[in-house]
Amino acid sequence: MSIERVRRRRRTPEEARQEALVCARARLLAGGPDSVTLKAVADDLGMTHANLIHHFGSAEGLQSALMGSMVADLSNALDTAIARLRTDDGAPLELVNAVFDAFAEGGAGKLAAWIVLKGDLSHLEPVRAAVNGLVHAIQDKLGDPSEASQIRLSSAVLFIALSAFGEALIGEPLRDMLDQDEDASRRVVAGLLPYFVARSER
Repeated sequence: MSIERVRRRRRTPEEARQEALVCARARLLAGGPDSVTLKAVADDLGMTHANLIHHFGSAEGLQSALMGSMVADLSNALDTAIARLRTDDGAPLELVNAVFDAFAEGGAGKLAAWIVLKGDLSHLEPVRAAVNGLVHAIQDKLGDPSEASQIRLSSAVLFIALSAFGEALIGEPLRDMLDQDEDASRRVVAGLLPYFVARSER
């Protein structure tokens, strides 16, 4: 893994947090969750271990903040797709791609699995906020505030998120076993998404 180290310099608290999150994400993508430690990130940034503890409290706190940062990026990526749901036949696939990309290329799938296996689910709170926000955003776009609509759309988001999570962790070997191409999972999920949307519009 080639994470570039920098000299120590003065940073504002916000600069220190943001630079630590950028470094932590690079470490996550290059070496997996095991590589995202306070000491490693502090060394890369030319900061002290105590300084990072001050900002994040613990390695778990850093990982939780990183998950929140990735979820925020996902929310931004979803905005355009949600806005197109009513008028564009390609919108379901765009929506699915945004979630799948975040879990795979963005590293959220591996990090979420790491957090779950460590047993402290409180660090998944950013995900809870994101998935509930996605349900409400789609519901608002479709103009149906009913409880039945929210239940169906919650099921749709669960289906997308579980599929993206599974794809990120074991998708490639499973697809190879079944002789499927790399976009097969995304097409299946996108193909079923209009079913939930259509039922919500009734």
